[in-house]
Amino acid sequence: MHVWNSVSLQGEHQRRLYKDLMKNYNPLERPVYNDSHSLTVHFSFSLMQIMDVVSRHKPTYTTLILSYWVDYYLQWNMSDYPGVTNVRFPDSQIWKPDILLYNSADERFDATFHTNVLVNSSGHCQYLPPGIFKSTCYIDVRWFPFDVQRCDLKFGSWTYGGWSLDLQMLEADITGYIANGEWDLVEVPGRRNERFYDCCKEPYPDVTFTVVMRRRTLYYGLNLLIPCVLISTLALLVFLLPADSGEKISLGITVLLSLTVFMLLVAEIMPATSDSVPLIAQYFATTMVIVGLSVIATVLVLQYHHRDPDSGKMPKWTRVVLLNWCAWFLRMRRPGDERVRLACHNKHLHRGSVSSTELSISQGALQPTSSNMLYIGFRGMEGVHYAASPNSGVLCGRLMGASEEDVLLPGGGVSGSIVGGASETELAKILEEVRYIAKRFRSQDEDESVCNEWKFAAAVIDRLCLMAFSIFTILCTFGILMSAPNFVEAISKDFFS
Repeated sequence: MHVWNSVSLQGEHQRRLYKDLMKNYNPLERPVYNDSHSLTVHFSFSLMQIMDVVSRHKPTYTTLILSYWVDYYLQWNMSDYPGVTNVRFPDSQIWKPDILLYNSADERFDATFHTNVLVNSSGHCQYLPPGIFKSTCYIDVRWFPFDVQRCDLKFGSWTYGGWSLDLQMLEADITGYIANGEWDLVEVPGRRNERFYDCCKEPYPDVTFTVVMRRRTLYYGLNLLIPCVLISTLALLVFLLPADSGEKISLGITVLLSLTVFMLLVAEIMPATSDSVPLIAQYFATTMVIVGLSVIATVLVLQYHHRDPDSGKMPKWTRVVLLNWCAWFLRMRRPGDERVRLACHNKHLHRGSVSSTELSISQGALQPTSSNMLYIGFRGMEGVHYAASPNSGVLCGRLMGASEEDVLLPGGGVSGSIVGGASETELAKILEEVRYIAKRFRSQDEDESVCNEWKFAAAVIDRLCLMAFSIFTILCTFGILMSAPNFVEAISKDFFS
């Protein structure tokens, strides 16, 4: 029986290849056939994830650097080394380009993990070190939270110029990108730049990739914007709350304090910068101004509502503007206008029936056996009919607008005599008392009328402020928030996707 054993000689050829390649190899020497030629290095990177965008302008990315070049001294004939197609060298043993992130914000500056360099038989070297890069970037918070940030990653050789190392750009790879909960990756365009410095005549090329990312607004909308809109609408309820409740000022101050708390939360999220005012800060500030003005307007309403007659009558311009023009515009009617209008209408209908009401004491009308009866009449009581009856005592009529009282006393035939058990002195005293009572009633009516005018003016101001502040709040909400360039896109993607 014959047994055939096939033994692979790859390990021996690979060991011999490593020994031959490293013989007389200098990692400090630029691997070109002619030193006057430049070495072409193709560079790109693969973005794996946007980890975080720190408030101090330091976005953090998980990336994979891709570098390709041809090493003239690391070539071999595959027929001399059967089965060996590629070899791997530590990056410290062979030459590699010193490409770094120019705008690095990492403490170590170079945040890549040094891996092996993969080399094939044609001398083609492939270097793919992973790394977590932290770059400096200007964060424009003007449209926060509907902002789009553009952060540059500038890569280039630290010591080699363009005549020694020709850096060429390859497109960035984002096929393996892992989505971030706060940022959406829009695109990663790249460009190759050449810059001339004062020290040298040769250009220094660099490859700059721009990471364009859009902030996802769902979190900020649910936790900041929607509560702020609801709180600002609560400020409108201040003008619907009755003035007699005593809670108008308390409600306005409570709403103002709530907005202040939300403003502090926004200040903690935003970076400390004075370059621009964030959009959400503009909205909060505008809302706080609206609520503050509503508190001031509420103070004016309460001052009008609680005016007493001692403060004086309402000025003419106030009566014309508030009680006439504004009340007509707001379709408001003073309480009791319908009853007054109806009473005036009935008075006009009965004006022709009775020219005047004169109640008198007639000696002939009094019977010796009848009960005592006294009629005290008032001029200007047209249209009011009274029926005398034996059971009548003292009849006192009080009518708004009466300017003069008149009592018709008996004629000269009975002057100085007792009429119905009452002398003229007693009748004069009774008349004086009646006049005093009528004057008090009239004074109370006038005071009540003045108070009602001020209260109605306060109600007009309340209604006017409600309409004005409602329109102003709606315009500010849509005007400020929709001024963001990508407001519609952000709402459609985050809230309706």
